[in-house]
Amino acid sequence: MSAQALSKLNILDFSTLLPGPYASLMMADMGANVLRIESPTRPDLVRALPPQDASGQSAAHSYLNRNKQAIALDLKQPAAVDIVNKLLGKYDIVLEQFRPGVMDRLGLGYEQLKAINPRVIYCSITGYGQTGPLKDRAGHDINYLALSGVADYSRRQGERPVPQGVQIADIAGGSHHAVMGILAAVIEREHTGVGQHVDISMTDCAFSLNAMFASGYLGGEVEPQAESTMLNGGSFYDYYETKDGRYMSVGSLEPPFLMQLCQTLNIQQYIGKAGSQKPQDIAQFKAVMTEAFLQQDFTYWCKVFAELDCCVEPVLTFSEACHTQQAHSRQWTKTAQGSGIEQLSNPIMKDHEIHKTGGKIGSDSVQVLQTLGFSELEIEQLKQHKVVG
Repeated sequence: MSAQALSKLNILDFSTLLPGPYASLMMADMGANVLRIESPTRPDLVRALPPQDASGQSAAHSYLNRNKQAIALDLKQPAAVDIVNKLLGKYDIVLEQFRPGVMDRLGLGYEQLKAINPRVIYCSITGYGQTGPLKDRAGHDINYLALSGVADYSRRQGERPVPQGVQIADIAGGSHHAVMGILAAVIEREHTGVGQHVDISMTDCAFSLNAMFASGYLGGEVEPQAESTMLNGGSFYDYYETKDGRYMSVGSLEPPFLMQLCQTLNIQQYIGKAGSQKPQDIAQFKAVMTEAFLQQDFTYWCKVFAELDCCVEPVLTFSEACHTQQAHSRQWTKTAQGSGIEQLSNPIMKDHEIHKTGGKIGSDSVQVLQTLGFSELEIEQLKQHKVVG
């Protein structure tokens, strides 16, 4: 796929924090022209997130806002709204992440922008959607996973749910579904000539991630519970501690993989219990496996299973993951041009380049205004009136 696959898309990004910026990052890496609109007085909280990178910016902010332009506008001022309206002559995709009604009050809601440009595709990412009893409620990733039913059975039996290391509802829910929704709307616009409002609820999308076990409840009233399914600890598919306190992941569900696993651990006599539906048999097999893995340290098991193909892999730290042969071969990271800052690469576009990392507030304000035809005097007046930052 070409790194300019989305070069004809022009996106105004009003979002902050993670879901929206990650979505526009994916599209920017694929060639989309993204202009980020930020408040000059209320900085994105990600800007304050440590640590800083070599550019002096928050490393997270530099990453999430790379390959984008940025303009700072005080959207509470009519002159700033006028600038946005002018930008609609080129930018016909809008991404926003405010609570429902906020953009309408600013004069920048879907119906208001649609009246200016009927082709506008307007994507709203919220916690609970544009409608429904929770639409005005605040929330975060942990809340969306809780309300969608995901958190309850993603834990050990008798123990409390744990905060996830990655933001599942924000990214897999909000960001990825936003990109899918926008691209689907772009394809439809090619046929109809008109845009539409894409309503992304991170809770709706998190609920849809129950794909594997939702059907069991909806079709057969079987409630997924903690450590009750094949994939959440209800079978030997699990993590096992090594002698030195590290962990190995075991996913050897298919018979050939299971046979090789048992032979390697020298527990062939217990293989019949691995596929049993009886809880006591499963518990016994897991106990035998637990004891087997505890006999050797992490390095030993890494070497042993590296030579086998039976779905057993080490639980790596993030730094270890960065330096594996797989990471280097598949280009999991990429270095930004000029700054030399290393960042996560786009997993779809292996040949994309990082032309610039996220910069200071309003770093491209003057350049953007000049492209709209504003004179130096007009730009200076906008700055003096704090319309532009």
